[in-house]
Amino acid sequence: MKTQNSVPTSKVARASQFVKAGVKVGGNYIKHYSKKLVDPSLTKEDLHNDNAADIYDALSELKGSALKMAQMLSMDRGLLPTAYSDKFAMSQYSAPPLSGPLVVKTFRTLFGKTPGEMYDKFDINSVNAASIGQVHVAYKYGKKLAVKVQYPGVADSVTSDLRIAKPLAVRLLNLDERQIDRYMGEVESKLLEETDYDLELKRSVEISEACAHIPSLVFPKYYPELSSKRVLTMDWLEGLHLKEFLATNPTQEVRNKIGQALWDFYDFQIHTLRQVHADPHPGNFLMRADGTMGVIDFGCVKVIPDFYYDNYFQLINPDTIKDEALTQQIFTNLEFLVPQDSPKDRKFFSGLFMQMIDMLGAPFAVNEFDFGDDEYFNNVYAFADQLSKLEELRSSKVVRGSQDGLYVNRTYYGLYALLNELKAKVVTHKPEWLKPKMIAVV
Repeated sequence: MKTQNSVPTSKVARASQFVKAGVKVGGNYIKHYSKKLVDPSLTKEDLHNDNAADIYDALSELKGSALKMAQMLSMDRGLLPTAYSDKFAMSQYSAPPLSGPLVVKTFRTLFGKTPGEMYDKFDINSVNAASIGQVHVAYKYGKKLAVKVQYPGVADSVTSDLRIAKPLAVRLLNLDERQIDRYMGEVESKLLEETDYDLELKRSVEISEACAHIPSLVFPKYYPELSSKRVLTMDWLEGLHLKEFLATNPTQEVRNKIGQALWDFYDFQIHTLRQVHADPHPGNFLMRADGTMGVIDFGCVKVIPDFYYDNYFQLINPDTIKDEALTQQIFTNLEFLVPQDSPKDRKFFSGLFMQMIDMLGAPFAVNEFDFGDDEYFNNVYAFADQLSKLEELRSSKVVRGSQDGLYVNRTYYGLYALLNELKAKVVTHKPEWLKPKMIAVV
């Protein structure tokens, strides 16, 4: 894989990359429709492949929030054509890495030392590179270590990148610009937190220690003396990313064991800690043949406000839906319904959100859930597709849903997707108050 000797850091240089990507996308459209005049049977698959490659190439050179957006989009099965999802998924752990000299320069700037002076041994070639930083193997204290090095300029470019990227996202994904504006502050704050490795170190230690009792989970030890605001050093964990792990054809028992660990990990964080590892993409989990799993990267953590937690999870209990007045009040609290809604609007959107809750809350309504049920997931994706086409939503003058729901919903979406890939059957542990009076048994 080719390496990068520099990362564009100025606003002008980074804006130029976005413009270049936009020009290429425009050219691809012209080229596609010109070919279609000659061959009417031509599909959009070639267009998607060309656009996905050009956009990913531009974003991968920029690193940071631009590449992080591609990573987030790759998790949304059904939102993007397959060509985009497959290409953007590379940003999880296979982005073009920084060159050796640039890595050494980064260490000199941060520590006044080279990596070779800080560790007994340091591999200048990274073993994987993602959106915010890349990982190197090092040795010290008689142990194998993972050293995460942040790309230069990433932290300083978050705000301007998001502003520049918005028009491209609106055009590419046919999104409502108001929807993007509403949640931009939440996305920006989380991306800024992800570039603060001092904060990540603190959260990594706190959450891993709090979750150490959960069976089958393994967490690395962290080394503050070898870390800084832009470098993070921890134990090296062995294991495979999801697709590599599944290629080994693990038994159903092992799949279930890892799936159970994932469910229990998120259950404990959300309902006990009230803060959650909100980046459940496959690059953050290292799965093993014995059914244990390493958990890394606590850069993106969503702290869940009490008001949002109490309302959101009250809806998950099927008993709540039986109380219409209570349900309507919660819908208002969560901004699903707004004061200016007409009676007709309230009826329409209430029915829509009731259907959504019934579908996405299905795992909570039973003691055990089979996430290998593809019919369930096909129904979820079909419903999401239906929502994207509803004229009532597209023409609505208000954007619905609290911004606090953005990362909570993404967390559950990512968790469900991982469990579906694993084809895991899990016991859906949950707090007592979340259990309906008559829970179903399957």
